[in-house]
Amino acid sequence: MPYGFSEPSTAAPSRVPAPASRGPHGAAPAPRGPGARAIRALRHAAPALAAYTAVRALGLLVFTVWAHRDHRGVRHLLMESWDCDWYLKIAQSGYAHELGSRIDGNNLAFFPLYPLLVRAGDALAPWLPRGAAGLSVSVAASLLAAWGIFAVGDRLYGRRAGVVLAVLWGSLPVALVQWMGYTESLFTALCAWSLYAVLSGRWLWAGSLAALAGLTRPTGVAVAAAVSLTALLALHRHANPQEPPTLPRPSPARPLLGALIAPLGWLSYVGWVGLRLGRWDGYFAVQKLWRNEWDGGVGTWRRMRDLFVTERPALFMAMVTVVLLGSVVLFVLSAGDRQPLPLLVFSGLLLVIVLGSSGVYFPRARFLLPGFPLLLPVAVALARARTHVLVTLLTAAALMSAVFGGHMLLGWHGPP
Repeated sequence: MPYGFSEPSTAAPSRVPAPASRGPHGAAPAPRGPGARAIRALRHAAPALAAYTAVRALGLLVFTVWAHRDHRGVRHLLMESWDCDWYLKIAQSGYAHELGSRIDGNNLAFFPLYPLLVRAGDALAPWLPRGAAGLSVSVAASLLAAWGIFAVGDRLYGRRAGVVLAVLWGSLPVALVQWMGYTESLFTALCAWSLYAVLSGRWLWAGSLAALAGLTRPTGVAVAAAVSLTALLALHRHANPQEPPTLPRPSPARPLLGALIAPLGWLSYVGWVGLRLGRWDGYFAVQKLWRNEWDGGVGTWRRMRDLFVTERPALFMAMVTVVLLGSVVLFVLSAGDRQPLPLLVFSGLLLVIVLGSSGVYFPRARFLLPGFPLLLPVAVALARARTHVLVTLLTAAALMSAVFGGHMLLGWHGPP
């Protein structure tokens, strides 16, 4: 498969049994249609969703007990702290009208889809406490993300690897953020299903979901590029019939539309900020006020060097550094395993954006949460292990995630 994708008609056979036809005794066939297919897919993903939920419930339990012992407010920390508060204020009062000069003070740096969903939730349930709608969006999106991550792993390496991949994503050191009023769960859900749509040749779905991801976080440009580049390669294959016909050649219309739609969300918001501020580089000027500029990784390298040469790093900062370095190693392994192109483009660009920025250092492990394809080499290796080894390692990872999650909000005393 030249680019790691296929048309729906040529996709790998589903691991869910096909509906049986009417038998000799007049037995009714299994239900058909989108609803029935969704139910079968949900049943197929149920072990992954159950395991993911159990891991995150453990993390929430450890955090809650820890917070009560420290006399800290659980609801405030999960729903209203740090970036949660920024999104809630945007949902309530909208965006700034001018650039200003205040450092770390312009809310135009935050993309609009999540606060729009929060506003909709508040309108539907105005009796809920502040932040409850945002937390509900994040928890629901985290389950959709785990499902999409499972679907990608299942399609490429089988059901067991898909389950392990979803559990690993829920066991990352900063995974507590997935059940906070932050955008990481929503963004990951959109990216995972967009990439799955690419792998299965559903170009309009892939482009539309990538466009929504581009309205959620600035790194939405990574999934947009993955979709557009893969779609353009599909068009190239269609335009070069002399190439070996390993797959039926797709109609050019859908890949072209997917390629054009994918970046529209990111471009629309960046363009809207420019119009609102009256300057073409308005969004990038806002980012400068947040001390976030591209420097090719110079600032990241200097910060790593200072942490371990001239300072004694705090535990949280050491963990962030380990995650960054480990992600680079995992990307090399992913490339060596010849992952499908859209996954490599997405995770590679995500790494380039996160490592190449001169912005603040401490949230970068969180910024890499959506990069679930980086976990595929580990998931595939663990899926081949014996069951008792697999369970032991995943349990240890879940416990470590729970401890790091509690430390992130209660010991670090800073934004995650």
